[in-house]
Amino acid sequence: MRENGVKRALARGELQVGTAFFEFSTPGAPRIAAAAGAQFVFLDTEHTGWSMDVVRVLVTASLTAGVVPLVRPAGTAYHLISQPLDVGAMGLVLPMVEGREQAEHIVRSAKYPPEGRRGTAFRIAHDDYLAGDVDLKMASSNREVLLVAQIETAAGLEHAEEIAAVPGIDVLWVGQFDLTSSLGIPGQFENPAYLSALDRVAEAARSHRKAAGFMVTSEREAALVLSKGYTALAYSGDLWIYQEALEAGISGVCELARREGFAS
Repeated sequence: MRENGVKRALARGELQVGTAFFEFSTPGAPRIAAAAGAQFVFLDTEHTGWSMDVVRVLVTASLTAGVVPLVRPAGTAYHLISQPLDVGAMGLVLPMVEGREQAEHIVRSAKYPPEGRRGTAFRIAHDDYLAGDVDLKMASSNREVLLVAQIETAAGLEHAEEIAAVPGIDVLWVGQFDLTSSLGIPGQFENPAYLSALDRVAEAARSHRKAAGFMVTSEREAALVLSKGYTALAYSGDLWIYQEALEAGISGVCELARREGFAS
């Protein structure tokens, strides 16, 4: 497996910034993200319904562009973990992680023996179709794959410390909308209970020398989580960035037109 620069940088405590894709499945999308400075791309299948054929194209384009592709499966069943890795994903963002046993299952499913039980297939996408020593390939994959546990329920928050303690879990990532919904305060991002949850996850990660992650939607939100020690940040997602930029652009054009006396 290729060297995972994002995993290594996060382990050193360095900031890594990427972006998410939910809508745009063109092979050019990861290349555009790379040109904009993204260090990783977060490819969602939980809410998009993208098939592995779509994921394969986006992963390949990401690797070609030099950005680290992370895939979010729709759950934590074995096949949902192994398939994205087999098509070349360099990491996974696992939703709704709620305890130690689930985190251990994730690690076992994503790692080859002796660290796990991932099924073996070689000279396919994940090892660039190359021949080579199988033991070295398995050791390389176990070393380089990045595993992100999403804390996005009250149960996950309650067990954040034990999830962070599981060897092989690299990042605790807050899913803010799901977490606030689970806490009974949907979308209340100023609520003290939510702000306390951000602190708790960051502290759990820090205490076990893991990174804390978050998808930020603004510089203000980025400032908040950076101040709490979050270092794995995805800046928004493709459809929202496009929507906001298009709305701002059209509004600007219409305002200029009105100033020039054009009816709209």
